[in-house]
Amino acid sequence: MTKVTSTKLGFPCRMRNPTLRRGPTVERYQKKGRMVSDCTISGTTPLFSIVIAVYNDWGPLDQCLRSLQQQTDGPSFEVIIVDDGSEEAAPECIRQWLECYPLTIIEQSHTGISAARNRGVRIAKGAVLLFVDADCKLQINCLATLASTISAFPQPNAFQLRLVGDRSRVVGRAEDLRLTTIQNHMLQPSGCIRYLNTAGFAIRRARVDSDGNLFDPVARRAEDTLLMTDLMRDGELPLYVTNATVQHAIPQSLMNWLCKTIRSAYLEARTYEIIGSPAARFRVSHRERPSMLRSMWKTSGQRSIGRLAWFVAVVRQSLRFVILSLADVLGGRSSLHRSTNSSSTKSRQRKVTPRDEGP
Repeated sequence: MTKVTSTKLGFPCRMRNPTLRRGPTVERYQKKGRMVSDCTISGTTPLFSIVIAVYNDWGPLDQCLRSLQQQTDGPSFEVIIVDDGSEEAAPECIRQWLECYPLTIIEQSHTGISAARNRGVRIAKGAVLLFVDADCKLQINCLATLASTISAFPQPNAFQLRLVGDRSRVVGRAEDLRLTTIQNHMLQPSGCIRYLNTAGFAIRRARVDSDGNLFDPVARRAEDTLLMTDLMRDGELPLYVTNATVQHAIPQSLMNWLCKTIRSAYLEARTYEIIGSPAARFRVSHRERPSMLRSMWKTSGQRSIGRLAWFVAVVRQSLRFVILSLADVLGGRSSLHRSTNSSSTKSRQRKVTPRDEGP
């Protein structure tokens, strides 16, 4: 692997060694059909390993990587991008960030976001794993704030960053309204939060199993909810880092966003089947929904958000609720059908067995 030394990890890309100003060469090698591009820092272990799974989201990812380059007073970090079978390889606008900070790009066949993130976890070197989505941007002091919080609170293993939407478009304002309401509602008096969203989530490396399988690869969506059940089973909740902010910028149009919501809700329902009853402990109950809607309505009175964002958010959540409810009903019928068939089979076996034994 080619090794490049810069003045500081995560800072603007100025190299000490003038011979390296052309930028690092990238070593590529084939391993089980996967291409790995690597640029590592010699003799230095970063505090953060920032893992980003990407699937055809190269444009938004470029903005995400730019926000990492703009971090102020930031701690050391490395970036691991796992290309989960995109139609095109990482373009030059992504590879140019190799010159600015340690960046590893891994290509694999399309196996889902959980498997992609696990692949990044297994090669991560940092003491803390930070997960962000390709369409997210970190505020300029995000990493510094998160690092100081982790240092000040040695007991928690998991940390939920504050998520906001991009208010420049109505879709972003609706997302901001939704995220703000959920986070305010789920925040506990202890400072922990009954919510986990891997658009901005950090966990200590020591908390992860040695095999690196932090996420269940069966879960195609709601993998963070499944992880939340594991944390709660161990008596843990993420600590909410209010001042470490990640902006979720939705690149889709309104209609495409709603269509994606429907697809995602269908896949989420399958994950909830895996989780079972523990999911009820942190999913929003029917009693909580009216108060959250009233809170959203009140917040939408702000000129920077507007009532239209409230209607869009309600439509989106209604679609999601309908799909999840239908999946619950169909899933229940399917389970009942399987159970009935299984009982009938056992009954038939019990009736047939005596005759088969014969004299």
